[in-house]
Amino acid sequence: MKVELSAGPEHTIRMLNVGPTGTMVFDPAVIKVSPGDTLNFEVTDMAHNSTSIANMIPSGSEGWVGQMNQNFSVTLDAEGIYVYQCDPHLMMAMVGIIQVGDAVNLEEIKKNSENLKKNFAMNSDRLDSYLSQL
Repeated sequence: MKVELSAGPEHTIRMLNVGPTGTMVFDPAVIKVSPGDTLNFEVTDMAHNSTSIANMIPSGSEGWVGQMNQNFSVTLDAEGIYVYQCDPHLMMAMVGIIQVGDAVNLEEIKKNSENLKKNFAMNSDRLDSYLSQL
């Protein structure tokens, strides 16, 4: 199932121990927004953060590093796919995807995802499942 454009200029992504798609997840795990929209990462459960992953965001765009146990907001202007992680739970594949406008870098993201998946000790198919929704 393809993800639909999320309405409005602000969107909330919750950081959860248990969510609709499993354990150690962002909810929603995959979201499509418009350029210039703001994403608000909400610490619903403790011991999480949100950090963009180098080579998994549009070329020339700025990444972000959210602090542990802190709500965090980022405004994304550049079109493309942004893949992000929870630093302490990367081995559990706690990752998420934001598509801003058109998925102009999708093929590059798919190629680079192979290296990222080497870090997953659990939920090894999670990222592929998320990418299939774009």
